[in-house]
Amino acid sequence: MLKLGLIVAALVFCANTAWVRQEPIASQAASSAAHVVSSTQTQQKNPVKPTPESTARARMIYGYDCAACHGVKGDGKGDLAKDIALTVPDFTDPATLKNKTDEELFNSIKDGKGKMPAEGDRAKTEELWGLVLYCRSFAQKTVPAQGTTAK
Repeated sequence: MLKLGLIVAALVFCANTAWVRQEPIASQAASSAAHVVSSTQTQQKNPVKPTPESTARARMIYGYDCAACHGVKGDGKGDLAKDIALTVPDFTDPATLKNKTDEELFNSIKDGKGKMPAEGDRAKTEELWGLVLYCRSFAQKTVPAQGTTAK
């Protein structure tokens, strides 16, 4: 029953994202071309420091918007990813995000990537940076428990 609920929630999320972000094809192509990031832009560090509040908020957003594909543990084995045969990165493997800058991760979360829908304007900038920290925390030996910070 829980699996069915997750699938329904993910489908509603995807449908809502597609409906809200409908653009003409020419506009999408222009948007994709405009998303090319210079090497100096990818050097921006995460301005958000983990706090119990930011970690809890990132965990909540991740649970609603990311876990269906990326897995509750960040291992890329979410129910929806399995059901629709998506290959999703394993954030628990330190090598997965090792060569990704914070800004690259931020942009992927904000703008979407491949079949991953964009978080876009549904989350505040600080929350998106919190998601970057939260995704990186999966490669640590322990993911911060609710009410604690990453070390």
